[in-house]
Amino acid sequence: MSQKQGFSFGLGKMKELADAFKKAQQVQEGAKKLQEELEQMEIEGQSEDGLVKVVLNGNQEPRHVEISPDALGQGAEALSAIVAAAMKDAYEKSTATMRSRMEELTSGLDLPGL
Repeated sequence: MSQKQGFSFGLGKMKELADAFKKAQQVQEGAKKLQEELEQMEIEGQSEDGLVKVVLNGNQEPRHVEISPDALGQGAEALSAIVAAAMKDAYEKSTATMRSRMEELTSGLDLPGL
């Protein structure tokens, strides 16, 4: 005597699946909003001596560079190093901001792998 077994999804599993889709949709909506915010941000980095300032948006896209007249008198090689230092500072601040905002977006969602 064999017992017929039907194909069924447990109600608990269906709820988990629905919750997972809802969380994914929340993250997607939040990511779109975050992308727009990052494009509007201005994040400034500068050289140690403050002679060069570099401004990036939250997506690391350059906005503008300010070079002090005092920096120009130091020669091309020194100016290059000062600009590179300011760019690195702006980049590090920008990536830290992006990372922090992504953590805010995904915190509390209990998503696997994040």
